[in-house]
Amino acid sequence: MTPVETIVESRQRCEQCGTTIGELDLAPACPQCGGLLEMVNPIVESAVALRARFAGRRAALRGPDASGVWRYRELVMPSVQPSAIVSHPEGNTPLLSRAALSEWTGVEDLLIKHEGHNPTGSFKDRGMTVATTQAVRTGARAVACASTGNTSASLAAYAAQARLPAFVFVPAGNVALGKLAQTLAYGAKTLLVRGNFDACLTLAREASAALGIALLNSINPFRLEGQKTIVFELLEQLDWQPPDWIALPAGNLGNTSAFGKALREAHQIGLIDRMPRIAAVQARGAAPFSQSFQRGFGERIRVEPDTIATAIRIGDPASWDRAVRAIRETNGVVTDVSDAEILEAKAVIDAAGVGCEPASAASVAGVARLRREGVIAANERVVAVLTGNLLKDPGAIVKYHQETEPAPARANRPIEIDARLSEVERVLELTRT
Repeated sequence: MTPVETIVESRQRCEQCGTTIGELDLAPACPQCGGLLEMVNPIVESAVALRARFAGRRAALRGPDASGVWRYRELVMPSVQPSAIVSHPEGNTPLLSRAALSEWTGVEDLLIKHEGHNPTGSFKDRGMTVATTQAVRTGARAVACASTGNTSASLAAYAAQARLPAFVFVPAGNVALGKLAQTLAYGAKTLLVRGNFDACLTLAREASAALGIALLNSINPFRLEGQKTIVFELLEQLDWQPPDWIALPAGNLGNTSAFGKALREAHQIGLIDRMPRIAAVQARGAAPFSQSFQRGFGERIRVEPDTIATAIRIGDPASWDRAVRAIRETNGVVTDVSDAEILEAKAVIDAAGVGCEPASAASVAGVARLRREGVIAANERVVAVLTGNLLKDPGAIVKYHQETEPAPARANRPIEIDARLSEVERVLELTRT
């Protein structure tokens, strides 16, 4: 086990050069080299004490303890005062088992961690509650993000709760209707940028630096602190007995980085006795990280992204270096799956009564691929993370089931009938065959 670093107060540390700045410093990046910052928090309790503390909070009905993020605040933002926390609450998402998904992937002990059960329908709420709390603590004049949809919906909701002005930069014509509707409804100023996500993020970073707006993308270290709790919560749900694998969709690589950091810390503290392997799954049309993994991470690759999975349609991931660290430290793998594989996995997930948006299904599609390739064994325990709710992208559902020609094998076409009982009986008989 790696020794726990002795820390007396939380601080932000540059991942590139090691420069440290205060926890409340507003710098969006390292002031010395421009590198990404990470949070380093003091750990003053034993693993046994932390487990007991977390378990005791699970019965809370209101306040920070009722949040599946702030329940773990000693590992997220230990200095925060409960009255300063901006929380819906969020987290407390289910860990599901469905025979249909185990059969389809070929993995007997497959569990589904469904982050689409968060308040705005995606895992982004876990990071946004922490980042928004930090923005309020530091007196930010406004908050902003670049987004393919889910981040903007979450930021808009939490900014509204905190009564902060919010600006979101989204690629014009490339955001799912459900996500854009949320952003507009929650009141954020929505800027439709003529360009892809990477162009949006570049512009958002420029605006943050020049105008003093707090940037709440996953390059923000406090976002990752919140997203770590996906791992803490699933580990607690498994009584701190780690699975063999954790599979997740990979786009901008914030979650990959957060998962690696969470596992590293949980292992260092002694909450777990071994680290699961991470399987990061990209869409084949937006797979620079997967391509680089196949080459031993010898070079950073950029692509022009093209995939139906809008939430991971990113060609130049911002959290590249720390995601590489996460894969290496967990002896993980990176793979990619086609849009056809994603849509088939989504159809299976939906038909099992679980449901998810297309990008979420990449994790399950990736598990199936890695099982076929012999990377994952049939008897290993795998947790696949679904990142977004079924209703995030209703257009993709309608297109797959009703409009695609020829009809996919799992398409569930609507059937038009006359208003006669015999017609219902006819369809019933067809359903039985």
